[in-house]
Amino acid sequence: MNDVVDQMLHLVDEATEGLKVDQAAYKTMLSEKLAGETSNDRIRDIAVKSALERMDEAESDWTFVAARVHLSGLYEQAAANRGYSAAERYGDFHALISTLTDKGIYTPALLEKYTSEDLATFGAAIVPERDQLFNYLGLYTLSTRYLATDHAKHTYELPQERWMIIAMHLMQDEPAEKRTELVLEAYWALSNLYMTVATPTMNNAGKTHGQLSSCFIDTVDDSLQSIYDSNTDIARLSKNGGGIGVYMGKIRARGSAIKGFKGMSSGVVPWIKQLNNTAVSVDQLGTRKGAIAVYVDIWHKDIEAFLDLKLNNGDDRMRAHDIFTGVCLPDLFMEQVENRGEWHLFDPHEVRQVMGFSLEDFYDEEKGNGEFRRRYEACVQNESLSRKTVLAIDLVKRILKSQLESGTPFMFYRDEVNRKNNNPHQGMIYCSNLCTEITQNQSATQLVAEYTDEAGMIVKKYQTGDYVVCNLSSINLGRAVPADVLERLIKIQVRMLDNVIDINTLPIKQATMTNQKYRAIGLGTFGWHHLLAKKNIQWESDEAVAYADDLYETIAYLTIKNSMELAKEKGSYQVFAGSRWADGTYFDIRGYSDEKWHALKADVQANGMRNGYLIAVAPNSSTSMIAGSTASIDPVFKPFYYEEKKDFKIPSAAPELDHHTYNVYRKSAYIVDQRWSVSQNAARQKHVDQSISFNFYVPYNIKASVLLDLHMRSWREGLKTTYYVRSTANDIEECEWCES
Repeated sequence: MNDVVDQMLHLVDEATEGLKVDQAAYKTMLSEKLAGETSNDRIRDIAVKSALERMDEAESDWTFVAARVHLSGLYEQAAANRGYSAAERYGDFHALISTLTDKGIYTPALLEKYTSEDLATFGAAIVPERDQLFNYLGLYTLSTRYLATDHAKHTYELPQERWMIIAMHLMQDEPAEKRTELVLEAYWALSNLYMTVATPTMNNAGKTHGQLSSCFIDTVDDSLQSIYDSNTDIARLSKNGGGIGVYMGKIRARGSAIKGFKGMSSGVVPWIKQLNNTAVSVDQLGTRKGAIAVYVDIWHKDIEAFLDLKLNNGDDRMRAHDIFTGVCLPDLFMEQVENRGEWHLFDPHEVRQVMGFSLEDFYDEEKGNGEFRRRYEACVQNESLSRKTVLAIDLVKRILKSQLESGTPFMFYRDEVNRKNNNPHQGMIYCSNLCTEITQNQSATQLVAEYTDEAGMIVKKYQTGDYVVCNLSSINLGRAVPADVLERLIKIQVRMLDNVIDINTLPIKQATMTNQKYRAIGLGTFGWHHLLAKKNIQWESDEAVAYADDLYETIAYLTIKNSMELAKEKGSYQVFAGSRWADGTYFDIRGYSDEKWHALKADVQANGMRNGYLIAVAPNSSTSMIAGSTASIDPVFKPFYYEEKKDFKIPSAAPELDHHTYNVYRKSAYIVDQRWSVSQNAARQKHVDQSISFNFYVPYNIKASVLLDLHMRSWREGLKTTYYVRSTANDIEECEWCES
């Protein structure tokens, strides 16, 4: 047996230490498989695959064996490229930053803003042993997608260095006297896998390219100028790695008048197809096509054609297969579905012309009563308004058909969203984002003047609208809650998110302005099923619902408290005055009345809030994989399954799967009673000021009446949005830009 094989067999002793695996059998098998092999890379590859082949429900620790073997390869590659001994595992941190700055990978700001003494401190604080926390899927995902390499894709940066670089990047503008402490605290949070940052932040922090925010929401006005301006802005954001939600409910319907000429408008569908082409043509960093979700109101005259956009049959000229769809639903429509009543479809342009108002600008301030239904009824009673009258249940049937075939449209319950808006004094929320967890004020940007200046330059002046930006980061519940670190964690996490707002470089000016205006953040969670398993709480139980209520109230309290503390230090967001934070109604409408909450309410009113929007629960598929936990608030697919992407197929077990946790994991996502999932989500939604990426998992042969009941429950119990209907019959493409 050669020296390289001997070294691998010696590595097996380290890779299996402390794990519940049969080390002797593994070494025997490797001895046979590696006979005659001399390539280091091939030997390591065989060792990794052999470990994964032994993995099943009973022996899930093999994933950590594979991770440690893979890690040894990363150490060797980094050492060779950086010029130090692989036995050291991690080389000189300052030298790494200097090298990758010289190569144009890292931003010069790291060397400009931090001293040599700072970098020595940070390098000494790196804890290589925390690499042992990764399972194979997590380490593979991190190493192949996020670690900084040179332009030839050679390994330079190692996992703990990525966490430290992110911490340094996010804290670069903090006061010098406390900056080092804050960097180390952020590193503590990241390296222990207590939290993750958004995919763009994880990928781009410390580098020369890319921005840090996940998703954006644009509002398109009913004009050719607005439509094409929005398309250009969306293309620029998509190029820089953003997922985009677009509200197109203001655009006039097919057959509407243009400049008084009746029947001239081609409606909303051609403009959506144009966005579809943008999504395909302007890819994201050369890795995937753009990700765009379009929302339209259920009363829009083009809604039927809109609901058919994703279907695989019919006229392909009326299809847009590469965008995602969302439908905006008022309470009144859901009541008509319940009552099997009629529903009237209007042209928003004609409503503006005849009625003198925009129907989409109103919502019901109370359940069962409000301005939207009064305005809608006025439209119904006005005989000079053209309309199409259908049964509400027939529109729902089209929704359900599309959802079972394509997973979309997403559902956006606009009245509940706006009733719980933190900043109603500043506007309206028309729709959500690509992953349905962001709900913030929106308005269209409008061209107000165009002229030639004295230098002969053409100048365009715009009245900026609220162009929503979401900055995401998520708590790993499966690790942070058992470790009892929520209070410490959320304190540094809120600061990290707030700093993204000032550091970020966005290609759209109005997005930057909106970011500064509201300073919105989206603190979220993942690992809910992981946490239930560790606490031996069954998914389908009142205990799980009560625990969701209690835990998310705690998270909300700590997030609000720390944003308030930041406001004392740095000042409130620009439009705090007049908000529901300022007048205290944020707390009143949620029933926060005990002594602890009463004191926090007084503190907020006295000191302000740093951030106008705070909590949003994103999908977290890839980032939860990196952290070795379960995605978002979803149940696991199965206790043991294969995670399959375009470039890999890797065996995966539910986190910390053993005889203690198996009983909680045993029901897969498609078997769990979704009514319990709705109840859990309703319990946590009370404490989430924005929304939640909430999926339904249903069998392909689900009855339409059962799926409709899930939607009706979601609406009745106060959910703001629902995300995909994930059927065993459809293949849904994951959105990664809202990952955190």
